[in-house]
Amino acid sequence: MSHGPRSGLAAVSSALLAMSRHLEVRDVLKTIVASARELLDAQYAALGVPDDHGGFAQFVVDGVSDEQWKAIGPLPRQHGILAAMLHQTRSERLADVRKDPRFEGWPKAHPDLVDFLGLPIRDGDEVIGALFLANKNCPKPEGGCGFTEDDEELLGILAQHAAIALTNARLYERSRELTIAEERSRLAHELHDAVSQKLFSLRLTAQAATALVDRDPSRAKGELQQVAALAAEAADELRAAVVELRPAALDEDGLVATLRTQIQVLDRAHTARVTFVGRGVKALPASQEEAVLRVAQEALHNALRHSGADHVDVTLDRRGSGAVLRVTDDGSGFDPGAVRRAGRHLGLVSMRDRASGAGGTLTVESAPGKGTTIEMEVPGG
Repeated sequence: MSHGPRSGLAAVSSALLAMSRHLEVRDVLKTIVASARELLDAQYAALGVPDDHGGFAQFVVDGVSDEQWKAIGPLPRQHGILAAMLHQTRSERLADVRKDPRFEGWPKAHPDLVDFLGLPIRDGDEVIGALFLANKNCPKPEGGCGFTEDDEELLGILAQHAAIALTNARLYERSRELTIAEERSRLAHELHDAVSQKLFSLRLTAQAATALVDRDPSRAKGELQQVAALAAEAADELRAAVVELRPAALDEDGLVATLRTQIQVLDRAHTARVTFVGRGVKALPASQEEAVLRVAQEALHNALRHSGADHVDVTLDRRGSGAVLRVTDDGSGFDPGAVRRAGRHLGLVSMRDRASGAGGTLTVESAPGKGTTIEMEVPGG
């Protein structure tokens, strides 16, 4: 985006076209925020999508560096002015947000905001987001707000189109999820039928070999050779099915985007806060990307279903030409040695097998009351 303000029909048209160009929710949110900040020439812009637990499922900012954003800390909760935007129909234009009676402060590293313009993004009667702008880049009238009525009207138009773009993106993602689910259901039926037939043949052939082993060893040997052939065919069909079941999103979006999307869904679905950070990871071979995704899913399942964690943090960092996945929770933890002795695995065997199969390693750090960290490292291609 350019640094100076843009005005006129061409600028508005450009912003609306940019919003409609994207199908992924995260991309749509980022485009809305960047377009709003540029059109209204503000220093900061943000857009929050509410969850059902008093927080935000997604919160996108523009005008704040990655370093500043990390220093600010966890996503805001729904309180103060942010809550007002989610529970009212009108916009808010304030000369100094800090003087509003609903203002409740912000973290130490948060930038200082003064004049403020915000409004809800609505889909019918449902508030699906709230758009905020702060610190208009212009001389301020004495005691007045830099944002004008024209700005407020322009932001209202942008919000209406943002609601359409955001709704379309959500429908697209839901449609893709349903398509994937239907395809997997079809494959599951085919896999069940094919493997059941092979196993039935294997059982009959093995029974015939058992009956013949004493009275006709030569025929028994032939039957056992047939058992081996049928087993090889079954293994080939299973391998083909596993390849076909590779997550479609990995092929379309890559590992980082797939992980981010799945973790956003988990964050909305659970009371625990689930976050994801990906840093500098390049594309990996398909088998390694799938292994990393499956280990992340297993580790997240354990953390969210069994640990009682309040926070689960997932990071994927580049290491050389490879990558390191780390899933950390602040839950109840466990004694890995005691789990092994008790014959319980919590999916650890499966995760280690996946890591080893991808040429990588898996380490588990945990103790009762100390949370759990699962780290997987895979080499590059």
